[in-house]
Amino acid sequence: MGEPILSVLKVTKRFGGFVALYDVSLDIQKGEIVGLMGPNGAGKTTLLNIIAGELAPDSGTIRFKGHNITGYPLHRSCSLGISRAFQIPQPFVSLSVLDNLRVSAIFGRRVSTSSTEIDPDKILQMAGLLDKKTTLAGDLPILSLKKLELARALACDPELILLDEVAAGLTESEIAKVVNTIREIRAMGKTIVLVEHVMKVMMNAVDKIVVLDKGMTICEGTANEVMKDGKVIAAYFGA
Repeated sequence: MGEPILSVLKVTKRFGGFVALYDVSLDIQKGEIVGLMGPNGAGKTTLLNIIAGELAPDSGTIRFKGHNITGYPLHRSCSLGISRAFQIPQPFVSLSVLDNLRVSAIFGRRVSTSSTEIDPDKILQMAGLLDKKTTLAGDLPILSLKKLELARALACDPELILLDEVAAGLTESEIAKVVNTIREIRAMGKTIVLVEHVMKVMMNAVDKIVVLDKGMTICEGTANEVMKDGKVIAAYFGA
């Protein structure tokens, strides 16, 4: 096994007296799909924010493709090949779906990519938005906005994509489509880290799960291993 594409080494983050993350470490190999699980307030989104560059850790190190990127701002991490789909969509509401992708491709595309050309129809097809590409983002319902958030992240042509609850609020059939989309993204050569409460996604899409509770890692393993772990059961349902 080669060097991980992403290494989180002993990361701690505090907000005043509240410890959101404490001494968290994990390695992710290129092409893996890794799920982050844990009760509300476990530190999952905070960890995504630190990896993406939206937050800086108080201590610890983030390494991407062997380089120390600790504390890099969001735009710099994006230019290196890390993109993020936020839990609350943040599109340019006055632009069409297609133009939202174009903005991401031009300004978010990693610096090692020689061309700013993308195949928007392919991305929109994957996200289930091909029939809405001329629609203004501000006119989309919430579920379509979540799909657009994913499409915008893909338009940056990332090597590592961070997904935050992309299946929240979806129907059973839509969840199945999300699982297929995640697999398609991996088939494109991408590495994926996702936070998700929808267990069908975790059971059917990820290679391994890292479980956080109260800011600390309590378990790491396959979906079946994690679901049987006593510490995980206690974190969700009480001892």
